[in-house]
Amino acid sequence: MDDLLARLTLEQKVSLLGGQDFWSLPAIEEIGLRSLVMSDGPIGVRGTGWAPDDPSIALPSPTALAATWDPALARKAGHLLGQESRRKGVHLLLGPTVNLQRTPLGGRHFECYSEDPLLSGEIAVGFVAGVQEHGVGTTVKHLVGNDFETDRMTVDVRIGERALREVYLAPFERVVAAGGWGLMSAYNGVNGQPMASNGRLQSDILKDEWGFDGIVVSDWRAARETVPAALGGLDIAMPAMENPWGAKLVAAVRAGEVAEELIDDKVRRVLRLAGRVGVLDGVPPAVLTPPPDLDGDAVAHEVAARSFVLARNERFTLPLEAAALTKVAVIGALATDARVLGGGSAQVVPPHVISPLDGLSRALPGVDVVHAVGADPRPFLPALPQPASIELLGAGHRFSVDTAAVRWIGDLPAGLDPAVVTGLEMRTTFTPEQDGEHTFAVSGFGTFDLRVGAQQLYEGTLHPPGATRADLLLSPREQRAVVQLTAGEPVEIVLRQSIQPGMAHTVSATLGHRAPGVSADSMISEAVALAASADVAVVVVGTTEQVESEGFDRTSLSLPGRQDELVVRVAAANPRTVVVVNAGSPVLLPWADDVAAVLLTWFPGQEAGAALADVLLGVTEPGGRLPTTWPRREEDCPILHVVPRDGVVAYDEGVFIGYRAWQRAGTTPLYAFGHGLGYTSWQYETLSVSATEATVTLTNTGARFGREVVQVYAGADGEPAAADIPAGGLPERPARWLAGFAPVEAHPGETVTVRVPLPPRTWQVWEEGWHTVAGTYEVTAAHALDDPRLTATLSF
Repeated sequence: MDDLLARLTLEQKVSLLGGQDFWSLPAIEEIGLRSLVMSDGPIGVRGTGWAPDDPSIALPSPTALAATWDPALARKAGHLLGQESRRKGVHLLLGPTVNLQRTPLGGRHFECYSEDPLLSGEIAVGFVAGVQEHGVGTTVKHLVGNDFETDRMTVDVRIGERALREVYLAPFERVVAAGGWGLMSAYNGVNGQPMASNGRLQSDILKDEWGFDGIVVSDWRAARETVPAALGGLDIAMPAMENPWGAKLVAAVRAGEVAEELIDDKVRRVLRLAGRVGVLDGVPPAVLTPPPDLDGDAVAHEVAARSFVLARNERFTLPLEAAALTKVAVIGALATDARVLGGGSAQVVPPHVISPLDGLSRALPGVDVVHAVGADPRPFLPALPQPASIELLGAGHRFSVDTAAVRWIGDLPAGLDPAVVTGLEMRTTFTPEQDGEHTFAVSGFGTFDLRVGAQQLYEGTLHPPGATRADLLLSPREQRAVVQLTAGEPVEIVLRQSIQPGMAHTVSATLGHRAPGVSADSMISEAVALAASADVAVVVVGTTEQVESEGFDRTSLSLPGRQDELVVRVAAANPRTVVVVNAGSPVLLPWADDVAAVLLTWFPGQEAGAALADVLLGVTEPGGRLPTTWPRREEDCPILHVVPRDGVVAYDEGVFIGYRAWQRAGTTPLYAFGHGLGYTSWQYETLSVSATEATVTLTNTGARFGREVVQVYAGADGEPAAADIPAGGLPERPARWLAGFAPVEAHPGETVTVRVPLPPRTWQVWEEGWHTVAGTYEVTAAHALDDPRLTATLSF
């Protein structure tokens, strides 16, 4: 790389350290360097913009992937997104997210894997390996402490060194050790320093101590300082807008505030990444022959079904016997408008979405599958579900969409220049099926003009003057209006959106609609009557984009709207009520003990309904185990609200987050970490342990083929050897902690043996360095944290 560096001017070097636009770094033809392109990608690869004719496979949410407890399946998911990245011309995927689920109110809880650092790290390693085996880089994110959204741009998170090392940095360290090519720094500060300028973490620990040879890229607009960010270990500041580097960094180097040798190190890292992903001439890419292509629909289906957690199954309600069914009631707004992904940067536009109603209807030909909304939790009206034509005003570019909604961040369709686009016009012809007052709604940002037929229903701006880009993207607003329409009489609808010059790289506009309908009370009554007449009632409840999304934390764990009331009344009418929980993170289920079955499906991706039908009908066993604890009551949560005080959030609980904190508090949750039922039973036969491995033998004692996740927990049993206690004294340790896990499969009556590696950190604590604490440990092989099966002791 040094020969290439020698051919670059200081200005050219610095140009490689900042975005040339929203998603890419510039090319430098003189050294054979092509532009390096980045894209969001926790569950799908969006690409550099929004192209209606180029949708993105939408996998289940990261929490769902972690619920499989299967790094090999995570690797397959990574393979698919590596394949999608190559198809879309993306070289660096911005993910995975390994921040920990410290509080269930965290707005991006669904985008993180788990409350446990070992499980998060192992799933992340599998995912990263899969992506990078396609020659596409990853950026594990967000280093570090971005475990909530409140004031995330400015808050300072205070984390003690032991908690940093044993908990919050652990998944990042695991990915770095496995060869990850990139890392993203967070918006927040840690221990007094903004992460984009945090030399202690980004330089001293990440690069020097861990030997990381990849790039550190800022979260978008997280780098706000020129010299501190350059000295603090950041390599790439993104995007081009509001970038603190460029000419300012050149000037700082020439003024002696930043050594050019430091700039050279950053450029070497960028060139190393460019070589690895194949955009630097003369440097063989890391992957010459990518893996064979996968079927995206099949992978999305497999991950979804394997992630579903059967939390309750009284009287063996599930699986349902299709041949015995004559009528199935499918109830809930989310049964037809499935929530398949979370809000914010995790969003993509999938090629299709199979709703629960569609999935069950297709899987049960000849069965009367009927639907009622019951209770609608959506605060915004859903997009009018019919095609619309779109014209980008000022550019004359036209395209169509399947539903009346448009949203993108980044490049415009057809590569149009944002400077020439002055607005957007959406047109559709609507033929009402009912007489009466139809409600239309405008949501998004900008100035709107909505006309239905000859009537102007709305003209104005939804957000107040001075609203930031973050306000526009993450805090959408809605305006509704009512118009009288006649059934069967077509009416033209025109929605015009004015866009400020140069702002067309960020667009959102939705035309919502609600037909004349019955009252909320009568909707619930209709659903109850339908359920009473059916063999089984499947009630789909969940959250909305206004509840779970990037940009804000949740204010409550309760299901929005009247969904709890709906479940209680349906269950009273039909004892065979199965509740499907379509939420990306824990919600309160006050009726959980009163329904026949509870199935947790997370945000299940584009194949949601097909995977759900397979699991409910026993084609596939629900394979998921909880990667996070589900509480019975909000007040039981050891860590709940995140309220900065004077701009600071103190992680005073140290290493006691998640199930570790629940054990310490002595409170019993609704569903424990690792919980999940299947369609067969398992007998754990033998357990033997060493310092590096646990060997477990178990037998499938049921009548069906099944999958079990063997979970191994460790805990101190007795006093450690005095010679192995750190000088400052042995700190308090959790009662038990996850030491390893492995999925197994077996046919009825089959006995299998699995070896579960136990990493050295199982027996270590951090106290001014890593210390292996010798002594006696109790090692447990368990079906879940609260369901131990075999225990052995180990002394060393």
